[in-house]
Amino acid sequence: MKRLISFFILFAILTASFLTPALGSPAVDSTVAAELSLNCVSAILMESETGRVLYEQNADQPLLPASITKIMTLLLVMKAIEDGKLRLDDMLTCSDRAASMGGSQIYLEEGEQMTVEELIKCVVISSANDAALMLAEAVAGSEEVFVDMMNRCARELGMKNTNFENTNGLDDTVTNHVTSARDVAIMSRELIKYDKILEYSKIWMDTTRNGTFGLTNTNRLVRFYKGATGLKTGSTSKAKFCVSATAMRDGMHLICVIMAADTRDIRNAAATTLLDWGFANYALYVFEEADTGELKVTGGVEDSVSLKARRFCCVVPKGSESKVERFVEVRETTSAPVKEGEVVGSIKFNIGNETIGTTDIVTATRVDKIGFWQVFTRIFSYFLIA
Repeated sequence: MKRLISFFILFAILTASFLTPALGSPAVDSTVAAELSLNCVSAILMESETGRVLYEQNADQPLLPASITKIMTLLLVMKAIEDGKLRLDDMLTCSDRAASMGGSQIYLEEGEQMTVEELIKCVVISSANDAALMLAEAVAGSEEVFVDMMNRCARELGMKNTNFENTNGLDDTVTNHVTSARDVAIMSRELIKYDKILEYSKIWMDTTRNGTFGLTNTNRLVRFYKGATGLKTGSTSKAKFCVSATAMRDGMHLICVIMAADTRDIRNAAATTLLDWGFANYALYVFEEADTGELKVTGGVEDSVSLKARRFCCVVPKGSESKVERFVEVRETTSAPVKEGEVVGSIKFNIGNETIGTTDIVTATRVDKIGFWQVFTRIFSYFLIA
């Protein structure tokens, strides 16, 4: 009988150890879901630097995305600028097709000219469909080729539940234009790496055409939510109301995606609730790259090499940032030749008895192997000095 009791006690302990979430792991259980009570079909909360998912609700369900499609459109435009294929001050001319776009727009006319930067501003702030197509045509020559690029980029980013059919998200005639909350978060994470996007996505009101045409941000969170940085809204009768909302507080940048909410206010309330929950429960621990002394080198032109620890960051439970301990392990010596960036040790980061991550300690410079004549010169110099 005692053995049987002991067995059940051991079984309970082992089961608890497997079911207990790791420190700082996403709390996505039914209790949290009930607490948040998000009134939407799907949602996700992701920390932008690490890509850590903190909460998800039907995050992989393919849904119509409406204008948050333009996150991918803007991403490809920014990549084209980065690759030197476009410049911000390039002047583009509106095509007949771009001028015929419906939905949200800035009413571009065929033949009208506008710079790449001004068009980006209009897409980011006012979700202009005509400006989005104008940019797409400049990058790829046609919308059809650009859409192929969008789908290829989605696959490269690991967006598994996405298929694009146009650049803007209009869904009157599409047959399979879908994405998921997780995929939206993935492409949002890529887009906010570009400072120019965040420069405009934080703006509430602006103008274009030399101040004659007003622009108002479709994302009201940038006006009313503390720390809001963007990013993109979308709505159609089929897609309902969607948003990829980004916000930063205390150095932590969160991406919140809400899809298929019934109204704009419900969408915004859901995003606010999820962002508030994220900031209340999590923080970003950051260890910046730092010098970590020197390492003795044998058989090299130098007797030692400088070391540095690489940057490390990790999402941790709120309030535990000050409890992180660092444990350094470095080899005592190394032999030449030594390459720059060679891993010679590590720093382990712990909260209590749990390791939350590690970072490498690497050599800051190279050290060549010493040659015969260099050894001879050193010995000769030693005797001269002596």
